[in-house]
Amino acid sequence: MQDRMKKHQLNDGQITDLLKKASVGTIATIDENGYPYAVPVHFIYNDDMIYFHGLPKGKKINNIMANNKICFQIYDMKGLILDDAPCDVNTEYESVVIMGMAAIVKDQKLKATVLSEIVGKYTSHLKETKLPDNMIKSTAVVEITIKECTGKYYK
Repeated sequence: MQDRMKKHQLNDGQITDLLKKASVGTIATIDENGYPYAVPVHFIYNDDMIYFHGLPKGKKINNIMANNKICFQIYDMKGLILDDAPCDVNTEYESVVIMGMAAIVKDQKLKATVLSEIVGKYTSHLKETKLPDNMIKSTAVVEITIKECTGKYYK
């Protein structure tokens, strides 16, 4: 483990707080040629799982179906720590990196629950709106089981 990581670790509570408040995460998968493929997603953190939604077809879904090992990352840049020397400027931040396994959610009840929570997180004024069944069926929901999770900060 890097020295900075040892000195600047987020504890479990801080990691949970960051996962709950972050608005965008990046999911990294491996494509059919062995290249990493990373894209930003809206997500929720619930019951020690990460969930995100998207189209039911595409590169991200194909990659997950072929190889369910993923990396998920969030980053909150708080600002720059300025100095008189350009090389001494630093960044105040918090970040979380998760290694895990992704699976397409098939259970319609779980999908509906997750999609409602995503709506509540990003569009709180629509939180009580019932989602149409056809929308639930035609939207992919991915569940990430966390195998390893680390968080760090600098200030």
